[in-house]
Amino acid sequence: MTKNLRSFFTARKAKEYFVIFLLATLGYFIRRVIWEHYTEAQHLIVYAASIFNIVFIWEGFRGVNRLLNHYLPYENQLIRRIVVQLVLGLVLLLFLRYIIFTVVDWVGVNQEMNGLFRASTVIIFVLLSIGVNLVFFASYFLEQWKESIKQSERLEREKTQVQFDNLKNQLNPHFLFNALTSLNSLIFDNQQLASDFLQNLSKVYRYVLQHKDKGQVSVQTELDFIVHFIFLLETRYAEGIRFKMDVGEEARDKGIVPVTLQILVENAVKHNQVDVAKPLEIEVKSIGDYLVVSNTLRPRKLVEGSNRQGLENLKNLYRFLTERPVLIEHSDTHFMVKIPLLEA
Repeated sequence: MTKNLRSFFTARKAKEYFVIFLLATLGYFIRRVIWEHYTEAQHLIVYAASIFNIVFIWEGFRGVNRLLNHYLPYENQLIRRIVVQLVLGLVLLLFLRYIIFTVVDWVGVNQEMNGLFRASTVIIFVLLSIGVNLVFFASYFLEQWKESIKQSERLEREKTQVQFDNLKNQLNPHFLFNALTSLNSLIFDNQQLASDFLQNLSKVYRYVLQHKDKGQVSVQTELDFIVHFIFLLETRYAEGIRFKMDVGEEARDKGIVPVTLQILVENAVKHNQVDVAKPLEIEVKSIGDYLVVSNTLRPRKLVEGSNRQGLENLKNLYRFLTERPVLIEHSDTHFMVKIPLLEA
């Protein structure tokens, strides 16, 4: 019994009944002004009847709506459901009308209620039935609309995650090909460097395998990983590429999507000229709640193996993880990507 009472008097229903009380009270004061000849007892009886009527109408229609949700859901027969609910609502209100006039005749407050007035109440109750049912219809379609938006967002997120996972898993075949080519030449020229290169290459791929199913890692973990990736690039391009890191301690405890830095650094190398005379400068730093990757801008005329989707997929993925967007800024000399830091 107690459990049923708790489920009945929910917070939402408390608000509904507060509105009912306000409406009934407003009607009470309006009637006191219009029907001055009523006695205090008659006013109180009508006031109590008003509360009863509003509660009866609202809970009655709610019950009809809940019953039809079980036996005649919208998904099966939409038009039939709407028609049946309108008819049942009208029957319910006509029954209430009968009770009202029976009570009115009994307490003797029917002076103003002549035949024309009583007939007009039928139209009023028909309109009231339609109006109340429209509230339940609108509530249903609004919930369906919200659910469709959520479903669409889920599908879009899953699609973006798949695209990003593919991007992480492939780690750019051109990069692997170039890395193996560099390794091949190092084996003959500098065996120790070749060994270091191979160890760093294995650590890069080990990181991807270990974190490919994780939604995020700490910034510190990502920075430890990118050091190995940078070593491979520095070995290949020598003085043609320069890196700088300036990430604060607070930012290092935040979260980031795995391989985010690798994608941004690789994009910088892929889309820009790397020349010893004019080195490509790449900087990773923290600014507020963002991790910023910037590089000097000297675009290549021809970019191999680029579908130009990596950065877009990254933006879409972060859009589902945080309200702060991935920001892209560029000038004539620099290109900058700001990644919002996630709560670890």
